[in-house]
Amino acid sequence: MPEPYYITTAINYPNGRPHIGHAYEAIAADVIARFQRSQGRDVFFQTGTDEHGLKMAQAARAEGVEPAAFAEKMSSIFREMDAALNISYDRFIRTSDPAHHRASRAIWQAMADRGDLYLGRYEGWYSVRDEAFYDESELVDGEEGARLSPQGTPVEWTVEESWFFRLSAYQQKLLDHYAAHPDFIRPESRRNEVMRFVEGGLQDLSVSRTSFDWGVKVPGSDDHVMYVWLDALTNYITGVGYPDGGEAWEKYWPADLHLIGKDVVRFHAVYWPAFLMSAGIALPKQVFGHGHVLLRGEKMSKSAGNVVDPLEMAERFGVDPVRYFLMREIPFGSDGSYSDEAIVTRANAELANSFGNLVQRTFSMIFKNLDGVVPAAGEAPADRELLSQVYQGCSALKSAFEELSFSTGLEAWMNAVFACNAYVDTQAPWALRKTTPERMAAVLGTLAVAVELLAQAVAPVVPASAEKLLSYIGQGRVAGRIGQPQPIFPRLELEPVA
Repeated sequence: MPEPYYITTAINYPNGRPHIGHAYEAIAADVIARFQRSQGRDVFFQTGTDEHGLKMAQAARAEGVEPAAFAEKMSSIFREMDAALNISYDRFIRTSDPAHHRASRAIWQAMADRGDLYLGRYEGWYSVRDEAFYDESELVDGEEGARLSPQGTPVEWTVEESWFFRLSAYQQKLLDHYAAHPDFIRPESRRNEVMRFVEGGLQDLSVSRTSFDWGVKVPGSDDHVMYVWLDALTNYITGVGYPDGGEAWEKYWPADLHLIGKDVVRFHAVYWPAFLMSAGIALPKQVFGHGHVLLRGEKMSKSAGNVVDPLEMAERFGVDPVRYFLMREIPFGSDGSYSDEAIVTRANAELANSFGNLVQRTFSMIFKNLDGVVPAAGEAPADRELLSQVYQGCSALKSAFEELSFSTGLEAWMNAVFACNAYVDTQAPWALRKTTPERMAAVLGTLAVAVELLAQAVAPVVPASAEKLLSYIGQGRVAGRIGQPQPIFPRLELEPVA
């Protein structure tokens, strides 16, 4: 029976259109899901939208519509993004779903039964943009004496009746869990940040609001709605059957990986495991906080007018080149930078010129000189050496992808592509056609094997292109001969500057 693997993204907050950060996380999660499937795992991949909270209510009000209608509209845009980027999720969850409301109330009740919830009065700083509470010590000074969150977002002093969660009671339990499971939080820099935060002491957490009503009603306190992060985090267990249990729950929980942005690590690595401990639910195996995608080294923002629309980017450059660039260019876990010039340069150099040209040269020569009949791989030392290099490159990609080190894995893959092109130049099959046709056939057969292995290895990153190539090879195998090859990765061009 295949080993199960459950991966989630942080569900997107749809108060605005998707940006490149949303696309980056979705693509990375999809690469992981596709890779794990290629290794024979039974994968369940969940993404979705987090639709409650004051920020959503305010955005709906600004458009003059009810929050539910606004949520439906904006959630559909995120589904469009996933479809455009070829994201192979198994479930798209919405926190406005009735099943999720039921799951959220169930975990609340479990926490209440443990004695970890109590009614009090909240007075403190709250960031509507972050949907987060902050201690005075965490705030920074902005312009004209403004108080800002650590993320640089405005905060406001909030006073209201609130239910509280006894987060303070879980300080040592969390530290013990981190010590016993050193890979629970990755990369190490995020783990160190969380450890310092928890070691500094935990205050009880306000987990309900009364100043608005767009959210999950608190059981027994209908004038309260759950703190948006308690409701949002519960999506990870809603999606696999909580609170009813069943086959999916038994198979997939605890999740293997929560893939999230570095700015929400605290919620996933402190609050979420504490909620689960309180409710008596097993903790996920790993939380990975990836970095941000910057535009030419600068953070994107609406005010700066430099927000990149992932749908426009995919349409302009092609989905697979965008996917490849983001996984190849940015060391996973670190911040990385994007520009039109960078993606065109990378895609042309590696996909079009190196791998794409290798594919085109190999199969064009087979089509033209061997009537499309793909020969067996050669047995000469040079042939065996090349295939050894390709196997090593694909194996290195596999090992790196298991560690979520995509750029390292793709570099190893690219080195194998370079080895193939060097082999072509050294063996010169076009010259062998006149002098030693048998040797030409052996060289081309070796290259055909190499290309197929390389396509299979890189398929999680460039699925549509790899499928096209592998289908072409497979059809040729069934028919006994290949047809005229078509370019897999056309060269990209920069749009002229106006």
